[in-house]
Amino acid sequence: MEPPRDSSSDYWRQMEERVFEPKMVLVFSGKRKSGKDYVTDLIKGRLGSDTCCVLRLSGPLKQQYAEEHGLDLDQLLGPGPYKERFRADMIGWGETRRRHDPGFFCRLATRGAWQPVWVVSDARRLSDLQWFLSEFPQQTRSVRVQSSEETRKKRGWSFTADVDDAESECGLDSGIEFDWIISNEADAPSLDEQLQPILRLAEEAASSLHLTRPQQVS
Repeated sequence: MEPPRDSSSDYWRQMEERVFEPKMVLVFSGKRKSGKDYVTDLIKGRLGSDTCCVLRLSGPLKQQYAEEHGLDLDQLLGPGPYKERFRADMIGWGETRRRHDPGFFCRLATRGAWQPVWVVSDARRLSDLQWFLSEFPQQTRSVRVQSSEETRKKRGWSFTADVDDAESECGLDSGIEFDWIISNEADAPSLDEQLQPILRLAEEAASSLHLTRPQQVS
């Protein structure tokens, strides 16, 4: 018999438990079309997949929602009308989860990650950043990717009410002292140049890793 899907149940908490502690956690945030996915993929490419993994918090939300509601995950992840039918309910469901357990989706996103450097590509709320700072206070660094509205419009962005003015887009806009701010603009220093301090610290953190396998629990 399958246990109840309750985020507070011991079963699901055990399933969400991580088995590896990273050496560095880079938590990225930025507006839509700021280029944060491009930047985080660039970091992974520089460090290599054995050293670095990119964690997306939005993926586990849609996966868990699809599982609990018997929906097609591929279509939820796509851009078509299927996702739009469930968008409002999915957002409400996600907010309910977060109110009961702010770290719910963070734990799901990190489950199974074994690389020494974790790059969180899409932190959207203060609770996302706070969870990583609480769980990994020594390893976590925050990074903001910035682009002007003009640049974002050239990349296809246009303002959408209830999306661009919602907490999911504005939750980290102010009150945060980021460890690094990356300017993703044509007239800014190259991304390679701006990312050098981050890459150097990540490489140093990864090199300090002594691989040990977690003990099997009987």
